Amino acid sequence: MMKQLLFTLGLLLSLSSWAAGLPGDPEEGEPDIRIHHQDDNTYYEYRINGVLQEIKVVPAVGKPYYLVPSEGHDSMTRVEESTLLIPKWVIFRW
Repeated sequence: MMKQLLFTLGLLLSLSSWAAGLPGDPEEGEPDIRIHHQDDNTYYEYRINGVLQEIKVVPAVGKPYYLVPSEGHDSMTRVEESTLLIPKWVIFRW
């Protein structure tokens, strides 16, 4: 009986130390991307910690562009390239 208790306790301790080495919450610091479709456009809202950082607009025809919040204003400014530093890899494009 005592051996079973010690074995179970040792197993639980080893599992808890293994679980402590796992990475933290994947949501922490990761951008939250919300996708909306309206008319012929697709909108990707990039939020970090709940704060809107930029909106990627992908029209049905034409080149995608980004809307970023203007500093000190409640308006958005159009830019051609993303202002976020998110790893992006293009594996294949045609």
